[in-house]
Amino acid sequence: MSRPTDVVSARSRLRPRDTVRVAFSGLRARPLRAVLSALGIAVGIAAMVAVVGISASSREQVNQQLDALGTNLLTVAPSQSFVSEAQLPQESVDMVARLDDVTSVSAVGIVPDAAVYRSDEIDPNQTNAIAVSAARTDLLDTVSATVASGRWLDDVLSAFPVVVLGSETAELLGISRTDGEVQVWLGGEWFTVAGVLDPVPLAPELDTSALIGWPAAESLLGFDGAPTTVYQRVAEGAIDEVRTLLPATVDPAAPEEVAVSRPSDALAAQAATDETLTTLLLALGGVALLVGGIGVANTMVIAVLERRSEVGLRRALGATRAHIRRQFLGESVLLAALGGGGGALLGGAATAAFASSREWPFALPVWVLAGAAGATIVVGALAGAYPAARAARMPPTAALSAV
Repeated sequence: MSRPTDVVSARSRLRPRDTVRVAFSGLRARPLRAVLSALGIAVGIAAMVAVVGISASSREQVNQQLDALGTNLLTVAPSQSFVSEAQLPQESVDMVARLDDVTSVSAVGIVPDAAVYRSDEIDPNQTNAIAVSAARTDLLDTVSATVASGRWLDDVLSAFPVVVLGSETAELLGISRTDGEVQVWLGGEWFTVAGVLDPVPLAPELDTSALIGWPAAESLLGFDGAPTTVYQRVAEGAIDEVRTLLPATVDPAAPEEVAVSRPSDALAAQAATDETLTTLLLALGGVALLVGGIGVANTMVIAVLERRSEVGLRRALGATRAHIRRQFLGESVLLAALGGGGGALLGGAATAAFASSREWPFALPVWVLAGAAGATIVVGALAGAYPAARAARMPPTAALSAV
């Protein structure tokens, strides 16, 4: 009498691979519905992966910029309590250069009442907010700037009416040639455009400037030689110490009227702002994933109602409630997993495309993919828990009566 029971028990065993096979069979029976349900999960996962991936790529870009440009640049400028024409003492550069831990120093000085125009026929009031500044020849090395076209000022050119334009200044003036034949009207004099700079991340004020030689500014435009911004590179281990010493070094009589800043802090703050925005967008992606999970749950509930006869037949053939529960739970998890896999691929592709368009390095943390996989399993399990339990509780006689 015990053998038939043992045979039935053996035949009713449902192995994990059988669960996967049965789950696939259930999804293949209704492919359009499965695709539409998985699409909701895919959208949520793609949004989350893309948001984190784009944010990680942005942070990697900032980190690479800081590694290339350095974080040891300090700038000295008049305090905000000054009027806009305020200047630092003329001996500021020499005083800063005497500090032991300062490795290089340079400066620019705004030339008062000087403006630059494409032609001498342009209305003098249309300055486009372009600053005319005298620049030292060692400025580019100190601020890690590069020349996009043409050349930079040297000791010879600095004494002549020659100008180098910031990247935005060149765009505003409509200048792209630096062959020595293009001139601009600057401070009532014609200046030849010698070069155009690339954008300067650590000194963005140079992007909207027209830079002329220090001697030319003094002889042609009446510049008094007082700098308005001093840039200095400092030994990495002495940044905080030098930052404390700079105000009294630059202006011993009024150190409180000297402002010291670290440009790399602005880039780091930008990365921190991006992280805050990423958190918000990640929450929105989570909402989309939740909506997708609700769609999967709705699909599974309908599937249980439509397949009552199948459930009754399987129960009559020896399937237990646990087997039925595992079957429908497996379908739900598999459905969510398919959507999650497609969403991860879509999110990764979106990240790669966006990073490439911005010329950023592609960065997609491994934990994002692991988190996406975990999220899809959890969502699929939660979405299928109720439909699977409902199918398991269905009596075989009631299910077969629906045939």
